[in-house]
Amino acid sequence: MKEESRTDLQRQIMWNRLIAIVEEQAQTLLRTAFSPIVREAGDLSAGVFDCRGRMLAQAVTGTPGHVNSMAESVQHFIAHFGLENMRDGDAYITNDPWMGTGHLNDFVITTPCFHNGKLIGLFSCTSHIIDIGGIGFGPDGTDVFMEGLYIPMLKLVDAGEVNETLLAMIRANTRLPVDTVGDTYALLGCNDVGCQRLTEMMSEFALEDLEALGDHICDRSEQAVLEEIARLPKGSWTNTMVTDGYDAPVALTATVTVSDNGIHVDYTGTDAMVSRGINVPMAYCTAYTVFGLSCIVGSRIPKNAGSLKPLTVSAPEGSIVNAPKPAAVASRHIIGQMLPDVVFGCLHQAIPEQVPAEGTSCIWNLNVRGKLKSGQGGNYGFSMAFTSNGGTGARPQSDGLSATAYPSGVKGTPVEIAEQITPLLFWRKEFRSDSGGQGRTRGGLGQIIEVESRIGEPFELLAAYDRIDHPARGREGGRDGAPGSVSLGSGEVLKGKGFLKVPPGDRIVIMTPGGAGLGDPAQRDSAAIARDRDAQLITD
Repeated sequence: MKEESRTDLQRQIMWNRLIAIVEEQAQTLLRTAFSPIVREAGDLSAGVFDCRGRMLAQAVTGTPGHVNSMAESVQHFIAHFGLENMRDGDAYITNDPWMGTGHLNDFVITTPCFHNGKLIGLFSCTSHIIDIGGIGFGPDGTDVFMEGLYIPMLKLVDAGEVNETLLAMIRANTRLPVDTVGDTYALLGCNDVGCQRLTEMMSEFALEDLEALGDHICDRSEQAVLEEIARLPKGSWTNTMVTDGYDAPVALTATVTVSDNGIHVDYTGTDAMVSRGINVPMAYCTAYTVFGLSCIVGSRIPKNAGSLKPLTVSAPEGSIVNAPKPAAVASRHIIGQMLPDVVFGCLHQAIPEQVPAEGTSCIWNLNVRGKLKSGQGGNYGFSMAFTSNGGTGARPQSDGLSATAYPSGVKGTPVEIAEQITPLLFWRKEFRSDSGGQGRTRGGLGQIIEVESRIGEPFELLAAYDRIDHPARGREGGRDGAPGSVSLGSGEVLKGKGFLKVPPGDRIVIMTPGGAGLGDPAQRDSAAIARDRDAQLITD
């Protein structure tokens, strides 16, 4: 074997090893986290970076909004603290929405990694914190300062010594101090595991640094994405999607331009930011836009700084997808997770055979909180984000997925877990018949979820839902998905956003939206229709 080929083979092995390391990093966080949205649903991210701040590998476990915005966070940490000032045993933290993942409920922790006394890279991770004080995880805030404790870029651990003052501040500003502090230690621990595994790899392969390996990873990945882009038609395509908004509908407009050098998405024409917490910082806008592109272009190429480089995003400052500080951003996912579907509407005009119809898109979590009748267990009442969603859009060759959180990627919270850690009783959680839009391929189904307090106490639902007034749109003759709804069991229809109170003895009834259909329903295979009827997915 030629020396050059042997070197490439070794680098490929090390690349795969890095991917395994960050997956172990993510699994460590998943298994040690206190919050069920992390432990059960996987609302996290993990990755390894070289000393230039290039993301070399990201874990499969995690969400796009966390991973792709975390990639930008590490650059901010390096710029703020300086590589020359980093020491073995240090760790840094922030939840700054404009330097992190878009809202205060996500902690980002970055840890420098040393080998033989030399800084060789950094590990970074993110997880959702259920409660960070303020008004809570809902869209009712009018600026970011209402939404909770704002942590600038700070040193959480200094040469192995934990900053107890900072932890005391965090503990004092959350309704769930046990969970929040526990999650912070879980974030620290998973980075430490990553550092340990990386130094073991460095010793095994006699590496002094990650520079050559990083160049190999980024160059090969970038070239692979550019080769896929070269096979696409060149030009510009524009699409507009209207969402429910908070007080009024919001139009999201994107123009996708495909050239020999890459793909650029511009959001000129999108509506301005609003006064409530559905605004999107630019990093989160970029994260989900690039993820949408990556689902169509280079979907099998590992995600790193190289594969992401040809995919660029711009948006007018002050628009709802590029809202500057101090905009309210707690529920930025409502708009941000719509962006892949907005991008798909552009790409459908260029490559219709590869693009799905619209889906529910933004997650339909039950963000619930309330008081307990007896011992608080170190926390102040209960608070939980029960993860759920509607259906995805029909795909060109297959039906959409039912009750699936695309593009978020979080798993659904098991009912048994929710009933164990909250005083709530789930009466129903089942597929919503006829909610998927009909077509040659059918949209995925939504769900019906019905919940009541089992201790005779009221509880709050911090509603943050969309697709109630503007359901997922079908393509090529496919039917729209069913709209979502929020109501009480007693019959009162409730709004889709804001604080809602569920009185004792009543139930909250959530109907999540369905994904849209693709193609003429008359062309649907008769055997598929029969299977849908037998499974009670459709009734007509």
